[in-house]
Amino acid sequence: MTARRDLLSLTRSTGAAASLFIKDIGQGLLVVSHNTLALVGLAVVAVLLTFASQAELRQQLEGQARGWLHARQEARNIADGNTLIGNEEPDAIARATAVDPKDLPRQQAAIAQWVARRYKVAPEPISRLVQEAYAVGQRARVEPTLILAIMAIESAFNPFAQSTVGAQGLMQVMTQVHNDKYEAFGGNFAAFDPITNMRVGVQVLKECIQRAGTVEEGLRYYVGAANLPDEGNYTSRVLAMQEQLKAVAAGRPVPARPASTPMAVPKLPSGPATVEDERVAQLH
Repeated sequence: MTARRDLLSLTRSTGAAASLFIKDIGQGLLVVSHNTLALVGLAVVAVLLTFASQAELRQQLEGQARGWLHARQEARNIADGNTLIGNEEPDAIARATAVDPKDLPRQQAAIAQWVARRYKVAPEPISRLVQEAYAVGQRARVEPTLILAIMAIESAFNPFAQSTVGAQGLMQVMTQVHNDKYEAFGGNFAAFDPITNMRVGVQVLKECIQRAGTVEEGLRYYVGAANLPDEGNYTSRVLAMQEQLKAVAAGRPVPARPASTPMAVPKLPSGPATVEDERVAQLH
């Protein structure tokens, strides 16, 4: 009996000890886990405080992450044959010389549509040129139809035209001679911006008309034939085109026969007697 009681007592003691051991281990693990979570929380808070206090570092890391993601996406798209990825330029439309003809007054819209059909060009860029011709013509007190007629005869509305003597752009201005006029637009390359070329060309035209006294004689100066007996019917061609444009603006029917694209009209050399009139490009 004594042995049995001792065995039972030992069993109970062993169970109590084991229970106490397990309980201590559990409490220890609980304390450790709480401390670990606290450390992780502190680490997260520290990182957040670091990012919040150092905006530049945060932006740099965000930029690097975006760049890495963009590079991966670009590589995938290029592999799929999409070469436009990476070349997007949402602001490119700001450089476009174009306007919807529907946004123009009736007369201007009619001219734009007629010119577009005749010269086989898109109506949107022509509409912008017509719009500017009316605006700059009003400022310079030059008829907009005359400005447009000169562009038609000089370049057939090709903003990149160049004559054999170096006259450039829509209105075939002698860029190298009139470089002072292009300074306000950033330099001579602005001659190939249609709007800039028109503005400079109208200034040159106005100077020619003022110097000659009449539109007809001013056109002779403009083409560089002021002191020549023959100016190749330049004046008559410009004035005839102007009359057609006026008729279109007035709503009269004018056949829009597609015109063959002419070469840029060369500025004619003059005789040696009056070097100052050699060509319109020498007007200052």
